[in-house]
Amino acid sequence: MFVPGQRWISTAEPELGLGTVLRVEGRGVQVLFAKAGVLRPYAIDSAPLVRAEFRAGQRVAGKGVAFLVERVEVKDDLLIYRGEGRELHEGQLDDEQSVSQADERLTGGRTDPVSHFELRLEGLQRRADARRSPTWGLGAARIGLVPHQLRVAGAAAARRPPRVLLADEVGLGKTIEAGMIIARQLAAGRASRVLVLLPDTLVYQWFVELLRRFNLSFAIYDEERCEALEQSGNDSNPFEDEQMVIADFGFLQASAKRAQQLLDAPWDLLVVDEAHHLEWTPEAASPRYTLVEQLAAKTPGVILLTATPEQLGRSGHFARLRLLDPQRYHDLDTYLAEADRFQPLSRIADRLLDGEAQDAEQLSHLHALFAGDDALLACLADTTKAAHARTILDALIDRHGTGRAMFRNRRAGIGGFPQRQPVWHITESDEVSEDARQALLAEFHADIQQPAPVLELDYADDPRLETLVALLDEYPQDKFLLICRSQAKVLALEEALRTRTGAGIARFHEGLGIMQRDRNAAFFAQPDGARLLLCSEIGSEGRNFQFAHRLVLWDLPLDPDLLEQRIGRLDRIGQSHDIAIHILAVADSAQHVLARWYDEGVDAFRASPADGRELLRRFGSTLTQLAEEHARGPGSRDQELEALLAETRAAHEQLAELIRAGRDHLLELAANRDLHAEELGQAFRREDIDPARDAFVQRLLEAFGIHAEELGGQVLLLDPQYLSTDALPGFAEGPQSATFARNVALAREELPLLRLDHPLVAGALDLALSGEQGNAAFMVDDALPPRTALLQAVYLLECVAHRQLDAERFLPTQPITVTVDTRLAERADFRPSDVALRKAADRNIEVARYRKFLTKLVPPMLERSEAIATLRSQSVIDEATVLATEMLDAELSRLRALHAVNPSISEAEITAVADERTALLEALPQSRLRLDAVRFVVSADFLALR
Repeated sequence: MFVPGQRWISTAEPELGLGTVLRVEGRGVQVLFAKAGVLRPYAIDSAPLVRAEFRAGQRVAGKGVAFLVERVEVKDDLLIYRGEGRELHEGQLDDEQSVSQADERLTGGRTDPVSHFELRLEGLQRRADARRSPTWGLGAARIGLVPHQLRVAGAAAARRPPRVLLADEVGLGKTIEAGMIIARQLAAGRASRVLVLLPDTLVYQWFVELLRRFNLSFAIYDEERCEALEQSGNDSNPFEDEQMVIADFGFLQASAKRAQQLLDAPWDLLVVDEAHHLEWTPEAASPRYTLVEQLAAKTPGVILLTATPEQLGRSGHFARLRLLDPQRYHDLDTYLAEADRFQPLSRIADRLLDGEAQDAEQLSHLHALFAGDDALLACLADTTKAAHARTILDALIDRHGTGRAMFRNRRAGIGGFPQRQPVWHITESDEVSEDARQALLAEFHADIQQPAPVLELDYADDPRLETLVALLDEYPQDKFLLICRSQAKVLALEEALRTRTGAGIARFHEGLGIMQRDRNAAFFAQPDGARLLLCSEIGSEGRNFQFAHRLVLWDLPLDPDLLEQRIGRLDRIGQSHDIAIHILAVADSAQHVLARWYDEGVDAFRASPADGRELLRRFGSTLTQLAEEHARGPGSRDQELEALLAETRAAHEQLAELIRAGRDHLLELAANRDLHAEELGQAFRREDIDPARDAFVQRLLEAFGIHAEELGGQVLLLDPQYLSTDALPGFAEGPQSATFARNVALAREELPLLRLDHPLVAGALDLALSGEQGNAAFMVDDALPPRTALLQAVYLLECVAHRQLDAERFLPTQPITVTVDTRLAERADFRPSDVALRKAADRNIEVARYRKFLTKLVPPMLERSEAIATLRSQSVIDEATVLATEMLDAELSRLRALHAVNPSISEAEITAVADERTALLEALPQSRLRLDAVRFVVSADFLALR
């Protein structure tokens, strides 16, 4: 029973200290952990909370006094502690109290197996090491360690707060970069409420990407969900019912009420995809832009994603930048003039990178730019020297206007991509019946509509089917990915192929549940599994099928970005084969016209066009009209079609040249130089291969009755047959396969990647460490000298600070183990012998028989160990304080130097880091010890003496 004013402890986060019940409403309770600055809502039935109750003989502290409790009284369901002539109401207790009962369990003879103590101690240390790492929150993410993505995520996630524009070219993983930033912000405590705002066509893609790749469970909001929440009798804002929300623009534009509720809800981080569709001019703004602008003004962190180059509209690019920093980007003309000044610097940067000398005009420009800086001016004497060129380039990047706000990477600059090879399979029109031609035209009409209407599809006599079957026969060792417009097409194709080929076929469409889609994708990924995967358009969203290299285009989307998404399932960094793109069409059909436009006009089958959407905007209506007319009367509009293809090709070449000429090379170089840019990559390389950690995870799961069986191929089967708790997620449908190998998890997206920050492992570890299991143990060590008894006390050093400070990167909750003997001397080098640890399970010791001497020996030994731990903890605190000081001082120094030459570095950012430094240096020295576990170790003869 919860009552306002009571003190409770979170068993999942004991480092938060004592919490105070603020409010009890319905089935929920709110608890304030004031010291940490955290307000936690809990469901009453499943809250991981335990009442902070102290008994006679224990010490309590509060209001500047401390005393031993002599008696406890209860008044109005609140506790009053009395002792030594003083009293403390439980609401007056300090947030930091020692509440461990490990010593009482030991002296009372209620001990656990030695293996549980060992598991607990290792778990405490491994959790501390993992929490200190910059990969925390990303270790279990199913991501390839792609350098440019790690650099962007590492640099952006370190901002206070991140307000960035991710503008990589198509196919370079902007969604992955955004997901990494989100996951890191959540894990570090810098954000707890996240809003992802999208066009409706991207909602499912993001939901799956965040869930499957980052283990982040977002709630999709629509009108139906909001109405259901309101009808449940909850009068609060429906957007406050979940911490992590995905919503689409269309739903919000249709309801001013919902848009206002969204604005009224507090958010820590806002993510907006397809930001180039937010329309703005100095005179007016679209409703979507206005909504994002209002959200961005009140939300600390903002991430915008766009693939449209700024050269296709610099005013639109300015509009996106002003969402991130309206004070810095407040005037369009000023921005355009500033951008013009940076164009010559890109050409200078190219010469510096190539080791070429600067011409007289460029040297004059540099002399004017570096006026007053003698060190930089000296480097201009010979810009071909590598050291001089590097120094000058660094200085140019430091002065770059948008380098802090925007990240852009290009496919050409990154490299490692395969070649695309279009393979045409054109059936001559005179081989096709009129009925088949009309069916193809009706199919084309349906394909270009949004949403696609339902058609009766029968592909048994479709001319493309013969081609598909022949392909499967021609390449019997290869796998084929076929992506088409709709679920109906997938089902019709499967039915038509059923009696035409013996090749294994898997399906992937929106009509299947997530688990079934995963199973089918896994069947396709297996070497001896399906050879053909039939996908609806959903297959082009967020999935990685790069183990295959043959893509079949049964139809074509009208949107060039959607075609790029299809090809992008195979054309990915790390693909070891060239991509064969098999284009199936009937000559002179509407599909053939669209394919020719993509090939001859946009060059989309061989390259990744950055201007596809712009070309569609210019020529889309003419294209669809000509495609239809060409299909109705082949040859009647050939000249107009050829003219359209030529005009599209000329526009594409012009836009491509405009993009090349206007490329901002300094911007592309900026992310590589951030202080945090390499942190993630280095940390992953250190931690990704750790067999000892993997063995620990298996032992941890075994402790809860989950048996791990090797299936081969670095895959484990986790069998919950003897699962001892319902609190672990992931086993609702029985056994689950998993892996410790990142490459296996990337190839098979249904396999969780087990790391300490995976929800299953983190949940198991929290359960193990928040309870009593393993916190008291008793063992005999034959290797000890005769008549020896030792007490091992494990203390946790905890820094109770506001979560947004992320103090645990410097001082995570970590164990300090102290061993003392009966003479109260420290035995710092003691470790139980391997033999004793092996024998411990076979020794049945009735510890309760020895309560008398334990009651006598343990208290003074524990008091001595606490004194030693206190001294040792001070050195740990000092090290953490020095590390925090050095890192944050270096960051402040760097920001202040940049601020002097780059207006993108705001005073607010510098102030945020300075305030963080002040708060951390205040919180770290106040870290405190808490007894977590004890183990009494004796020589073989000791018990006989008792």
